[in-house]
This record gives sequence, structure tokens and C-alpha cells, in this order.
Amino acid sequence: MTVFILVAGAFTGPHVWRDTAARLTADGAEVRTVALTGLGGRPGDPGETVDLETHVADVLAVIDAVAAEAGREIVLVGHDYGIHPVLGAADRRAGAIARIVHLDAGMPRDGVPALAAVPDQLLRDEVVERAAGGGERGSGGELPPPARDGWSRWGSTAGLSDAALDGLTALAAPQPLGTLLQPLRLTGAVAEVPVTGVLCTGNGPGVEVLQILVDVGDPAVRALAEARVPFFELPTGHWPMLSCPAELAGTLIEAAAGGGHRLTAADAAHTPAHLRPFLLDVPERPRERAGNTDLYLPDGPGPHPAVVFVHGGPVPAEARPTPRDWPTLTGYARLVAGQGVVGVTLDHRLHAVTDYEVAAADVADAVERVRADPRVDADRVALWFFSGGGPIVADWLTNPPAWLRCVAANYPILAPMPSWGLGGSRFDPVRAVSRAGRLPVVLVRAERESADIAATVEEFLAEAARCGANVEVIDVPEGRHGFETLDPTDGAREAVHRAVGAVLARLKG
Repeated sequence: MTVFILVAGAFTGPHVWRDTAARLTADGAEVRTVALTGLGGRPGDPGETVDLETHVADVLAVIDAVAAEAGREIVLVGHDYGIHPVLGAADRRAGAIARIVHLDAGMPRDGVPALAAVPDQLLRDEVVERAAGGGERGSGGELPPPARDGWSRWGSTAGLSDAALDGLTALAAPQPLGTLLQPLRLTGAVAEVPVTGVLCTGNGPGVEVLQILVDVGDPAVRALAEARVPFFELPTGHWPMLSCPAELAGTLIEAAAGGGHRLTAADAAHTPAHLRPFLLDVPERPRERAGNTDLYLPDGPGPHPAVVFVHGGPVPAEARPTPRDWPTLTGYARLVAGQGVVGVTLDHRLHAVTDYEVAAADVADAVERVRADPRVDADRVALWFFSGGGPIVADWLTNPPAWLRCVAANYPILAPMPSWGLGGSRFDPVRAVSRAGRLPVVLVRAERESADIAATVEEFLAEAARCGANVEVIDVPEGRHGFETLDPTDGAREAVHRAVGAVLARLKG
């Protein structure tokens, strides 16, 4: 019989699993929920330091109790913080575990504390500060649980009903600081245990985005592809056991059976999606390369208007070819150059979600160098952003300069993802659009966009409508993220022509 051992995340305990456990039991599985010390389990003894090792011991006790009974196949499920004690315990009982399920949880490494997985830098700083002065504050070495409106700092609350959010808040417990600060210790034995990932696409990337990361060379995700780790998606926020317990139960049963989608590993026989041909047959144009910037030049001496194409990301620093040579970027640049406009591609340093400041500075520097070129009309420039480059749009929507005639964005991320920990940063186009005035914005929206990215686009459009921003939306029927090399359909080609026409009309008008 399959026995699911469920370990909840920060501030929560066995109560969050109630509905999911009931569905699993109804389907014939056995369920054990781990009551972690201080989080639904026993309270810590006076003077006791409750740390990650305490919680590892809690999980071990349940594993050992189940393993003592013959015929039990253990599937360990760790949600959020819970994956840390799960891995710590599985490393010591690797032979007893059939599978580990990472439920909207990261891939912790030996020697790294759970605090490192908290996306919000301000939250991490608060934990460190509280740990340093906790005695004086009377915190008892604990981090208070979030208020009702504070859960989103720990993960997306998408899909949670008001009642579920109220219950999550009412039953939350303080998180012992030691559980977040003590490094995880692994011998490596756990690496032999099969692993499955469950991605909550309302909180972070789905399988399609992970495949893109494999293709561009992200080493951590590429390792998952090479290991044939299966993945499932749930279209909800960070607490699926509360927002969609039945769907989660079904997914866990499939995961226990070894199901799931496996990423395609990079090899010579597989052409990554971003390196497939551009959907239009565009003639070559003269190109000049200087530093991190390429200019595709139209006929005639100029000065000509210019479009600067800004790639997405994050893109690993070692990725080859670099983005300015990717077919989508070069295709657009040659296309506009053939219509009398300088097309510009560049490489910027968005290698991680923490790199938006340096990437934005790279873009700004490139724009100024392009405007200083005598073949470019410095008063007629457009910026065109793609995918994860979208947050940089915020800089240009905020008090846009007079020479910026248009901003365009293809399948963009238009607000920081909950899992990025960038809440409150300047790279939030939703907040910036109210300051854009009448700056034209051309937004190319993929119909089959991933749920997490689509949510940022809809949020942006709602705010744009509220403040009367000048936004034109061009929809790509059946288009996917990166449709220019994925979906060479007539509808997608028409969308490209419409988008280019809309941008050039604002440049030349």
C-alpha cells in the first residue's frame, strides 16, 4: 500500500492537509501528516532550541513508524519549507523511501539553510534581524505568522477563498527561527531516491518555462532534465492543499505511480525552441557589432528611426549563442531594417531575477549609444521588450522621454512574480503605467500563455484601462510564449506584421 507522509510548510501544520488527506484516503491510500515541533506538534520545551534538526527528527519518527509495517511504499511530500526536513530525513532513510514529491518547493542543497529559499529579500533580512535581537524583543526565537494580508509575501494566494485565507491565518503558528537558519545537512544518499516536482503555476513557472530554461542552459534545471525528473502543474497559487485539494490528491497519486511530464534534455538531436527559425523568411541585412550591441542597417545614409529589441530572461551567462543572435531578435531586427528603420539587438546581464538593476542599466546604456550614432534619428526611438525583459519596461513608462515614441512588449512579464521576492521594487510595470501619459504601448499577447505570466498581463491591462493609458493589444491566436519560433502559423505571422506595423507607424508618424 502507498503511504503518503505529508509535511506542511512555514507557519502551518497538519490541519492544512485535511481535505487532501481525505481524498487520498478515499482513493485507497494511507496518509500520515507530520506534526512538526512548534507547528502543530508538541511545543518546544522551555530552553529548547527548535531547529531544522528537530523537524528532521519529527519526520524520521513518522517514517520509522510506517517502515516498521511490512508492505508499505512511502511517498514523502514536502510543501514549501517542509521540503527541508523531508530531504534531511530521506537522506538518512533513503532505502525506505519510494519517492519524494516537491510540492511548490525548491531543490535545497547541502549546507544551505531554508531561509535562502525565501524569495523576498526584505523577509530574509527581517528573519536575520529578529534572530540577532530576538531575546530583547521577547520573540522566544520565533517568527510571528503573517497577518491575513501578508501571506502573499510567502507565496501567491491565488485560488484561495476568503474562508480558506481566514482559516490559514487563524490556525497559523509562529515559525521557530532555528528551522529557517540552521543549514540542511545531506550526505548525498537522498540523491538515489526518485523525485517528482509539482509546480503551482499561479506562484511561479510551469513546465513550458522550465523547458525554456533547459534550452538556454540553466545548469540547475538542465540537471533535472538529464535526471528525467517528472513534473506536474496545478493552475493555482502556493497553497494547493487549500485551493484545490481534490486536484492535488489526484496529482499525488499519479506522482506516486511515476507519472508526470519530463523535460527534454539538451542534445545535438534537439533544436531548442528559441533557436528554431523565425516564422518569417526575412532577407539578410548589413549588421555592425560593437560591444554588446548589434545594429541592422536600412538602406540610405539616414538618420533613421530605431527600434531596440530587449531580450528576456534570466539567461545563464554561459548561454551560447547569446540572445542578440537568437532568431527571434535577429528576425525582428532584419524585418524593421528592411522597412527603413535601424534594428538593434543587444545582450544584457539578466542572469538571475536579482539582476534587473544591472540589466536595466545595460539597456539604458545601449539606448544612449544607439541614439548617439549619426545614422540614427535620436528623437525617434522605440523599445521592444520580450518575456522576462518585461519588468524593465517600468523604467521607460515612468516619465518617458520625448524621444521615446513607442514601447512594445511580446508575451511579457509585467509584474514581479510572487516567487521572485521583488515586491515593492521599481521593476513593476503595473505600478508604472499610470505615469506613462500618452506614450503608445503595443502589447503582443499569446493566447496560450502560461497562467502565471498571463496574470501579470491582465493586471497590467486592468490598470492601464483604469488610468487611460494608450495601449494597443495584438492577440496571437493559439500562440505560445515565444511563438515566433514555436508557432509558424498564418495567425502568428499576421500578428508579427501587425505589431511591426503598429510600432513603425508611431515611429514614422
